[in-house]
Amino acid sequence: MTVAVGTDDDYRVGRVVGLAGTAALGGFLFGYDSAVINGAASAIQTTFGLSPLELGFVVSIALIGSAVGAWFSGSLAERFGRRRVMLIAAALFLASAIGQAFPFGPTDLTVWRFIGGAGIGVASVMAPMYIAEIAPAKMRGRMGSMQQLAIVVGIFATGLINWLILGAAGGESTNDWLFGIAAWQWMFLSMIIPAVIYGLLVLRIPESPRYLVSIGEETKAAEVLQTIYRNDVAPLVHQIAESLKGDHKPRLSDLRGRAFGLMPIVWIGIGLSAFQQFVGINAVFYYSNTIWEAVGFSESQAFETSLITTVVNIAFTLVAIALVDRVGRKPLLLVGSTGMVIMLAILTWVFGTAPVNADGQPVLGDGVDIVALLAFNLYVAFFAATWGPVVWVLLGEMFPNRIRAAALALAAAAQWVANFLVSTAFPPLSSISLGLAYGIFTGFALLSIPFVAKFLRETKGVSLEQMGTLERTRA
Repeated sequence: MTVAVGTDDDYRVGRVVGLAGTAALGGFLFGYDSAVINGAASAIQTTFGLSPLELGFVVSIALIGSAVGAWFSGSLAERFGRRRVMLIAAALFLASAIGQAFPFGPTDLTVWRFIGGAGIGVASVMAPMYIAEIAPAKMRGRMGSMQQLAIVVGIFATGLINWLILGAAGGESTNDWLFGIAAWQWMFLSMIIPAVIYGLLVLRIPESPRYLVSIGEETKAAEVLQTIYRNDVAPLVHQIAESLKGDHKPRLSDLRGRAFGLMPIVWIGIGLSAFQQFVGINAVFYYSNTIWEAVGFSESQAFETSLITTVVNIAFTLVAIALVDRVGRKPLLLVGSTGMVIMLAILTWVFGTAPVNADGQPVLGDGVDIVALLAFNLYVAFFAATWGPVVWVLLGEMFPNRIRAAALALAAAAQWVANFLVSTAFPPLSSISLGLAYGIFTGFALLSIPFVAKFLRETKGVSLEQMGTLERTRA
């Protein structure tokens, strides 16, 4: 017997949105910390005299931290609960904000970037996991998409605050601003406020009912579920308990399978994570200012252009929230891949055929610059309406209860490793040719189409307790 969730009367929408929104604040900090380096990168390079490769490493070391944080967050969540691990993420964000603002040199800046990255990695696992575990099936896609919405709002907030700080400091991020502290340092310090707010709000939410059942606290789990559902939750508690039965607590070894050492569903999660990064989206957000400066924009114009891109990102993430529970996950991914292939191919042609200046950078003439801007923002729009939120929704919901924490941690860690590879490779690749970099992204977007078409199964409307049955039919 299952809890009926066929109508809005079965559950309290406001309660679900409130819990999901609090968990999604981890995504806000995830986006904020990921993108803050975009405004500070040029100043850091100038201040510490870094080469393009060294700058790429300082920027992207946070992604190794993210992979480490994501990897360990699954086991930590199974041992200590989702809520306590979210508090760890808040503490890591707070410490890294202060450390990155006041580094002694590039070495300790790299360490603080790694710590901040660990916070991002933890948040990237905890938010979709917690949201999936408290949201009814009919709302889960929309609530899971709040993670990506929070990420892109965090990116937008970073861009806006960085732009305001830059303007107040006279248009140069190396200029001193308040109290003799440089503008780029204030960009990092601004992260303290959302980190503290996130920690305080997490203290007010309940533990995941599925975690409570896993540690034998079924009464407490029922109390949490009763604040979400209006009908009797006892059958749902029983169904959760049945799905978690086993002779040991979940662990990474449970992911083993005959397909190259892992269960097929785990490989699909890893593939989704890798493709989400290999289409190049984070190169856009980490280096967009640098890209536009390279083709002739001033620092201020580059900031404004990047700010427009973040607005596009937010607007089309809202489109995804409106569609994901109506259209489904798989159709959205296929449409997104097709759109990205077209837009990335246009960017490859624009940057690859443009004349170059004395520094080897492409020069976009009148008209061509407009084409590049339009294609650039449409590429972001296709990603934001599909692959950005939908992958996080899928990672939170596609794994059976017994392996969710471990599988999500592994898939998220793979995502951050892929992100690291793209972000580290992009500066040297773009110094050779922006057309080459975008050509590679086009190739991966094209490959994502047959991957989704062949391997992905639709999970719209499927309860978390039914995911194990779905996976057994695959095998």
